[in-house]
Amino acid sequence: MPRRTATLLTSALLLITMFCVGALLNVPYAEMSPGPTVNTLGSHDGDPVLNVKDEPGRKGRPEVYDTSGNLNMTTVRVTSSEYKMTLFGALSGWLRHDSLVVPHHTLYPDDKSAQEVDEENAEEFTASQESAKAAALKELDLPVSTHILVGSVEKGAPAHKRLHAGDVITAVDGTPVGGAQSVGKLVTKHKPGERVTFTVIPSARVKAAQKRGEKPPAEDAKKVTVGTRKAADDGRAVVGIQPAVGHTFPFEIDIKLADIGGPSAGLMFALGIVDKLTPADLTGGKFVAGTGTIDDDGKVGEIGGIQMKTVGARKKGAEYFLTPAGNCASAAKDKPEGLTLVKTATIDDALSALKKIRSGRTDELSRCTAH
Repeated sequence: MPRRTATLLTSALLLITMFCVGALLNVPYAEMSPGPTVNTLGSHDGDPVLNVKDEPGRKGRPEVYDTSGNLNMTTVRVTSSEYKMTLFGALSGWLRHDSLVVPHHTLYPDDKSAQEVDEENAEEFTASQESAKAAALKELDLPVSTHILVGSVEKGAPAHKRLHAGDVITAVDGTPVGGAQSVGKLVTKHKPGERVTFTVIPSARVKAAQKRGEKPPAEDAKKVTVGTRKAADDGRAVVGIQPAVGHTFPFEIDIKLADIGGPSAGLMFALGIVDKLTPADLTGGKFVAGTGTIDDDGKVGEIGGIQMKTVGARKKGAEYFLTPAGNCASAAKDKPEGLTLVKTATIDDALSALKKIRSGRTDELSRCTAH
């Protein structure tokens, strides 16, 4: 066989081998891409995303106003925990503008099952809705009361069937609770095996009061004594509950958006609520999208997958993107053409930016920079 033919044949075989290896070799990576973006002022699957309800017997609600334009929340689509990425798949993702390849464990930690990750995302999404409502109503100077409640109870734990999800915790061993973390601190003053006395308002009474737009009545509180056990990780005393923050709002706000997880829609939910409850049209008909966690006091926190969210927003038609201050530099390094990134640290920043956008004073916007 001529040397040239042998060389070509060998090269072809090497290329075929490399192709097969790249197509079959799995690598420990996952992929993120732009997910759905939904207008919080509009409808999704036939239902309003935000709905201020007017229930008989509940205290009066403010007037709900018509809105225009878009205040879109954005999402990231991720590959499933079972997805096996090939070497070629990873190389393709690294080269594409609308894809982000990340180590698998960043999305699915080794110490958590896929179900645990999904449950955590669902809990964060629910909590973000509550914080969004609180931040919006506080911005409008409407009454919001906060309380500490039993978020969940571990099956088989000492608290199982003694405390229930939704019970409001007012005190532990007679000491008033000041926050969710204070519950754990008061419990861990005990040694494993000792008993703890909780003062709680039963969840049924809490729900009845919330239906009336009232605070959970303190006179309905009762004392419940619960045993403790040793925590598996550090040996401290625990009862098997997860405390959470609850709110009582003067009227019901229903947020309906299925198959979404995580806390990053908080800012856009809050802005949507403010827009519906104020006569001013916040967007002036403009297409604004954004992202960011939000706490009860309106502080905006950074999120993951910012580049994929800006890409998805721009593809949908967004002109402006409300960007958490902590994500600004990263987002600005790979900004989609035609999209203005607006630096946002609080709900007040966002509302100020929207005022400038609808009045045409966009040169005054605080824009994200890559430095």
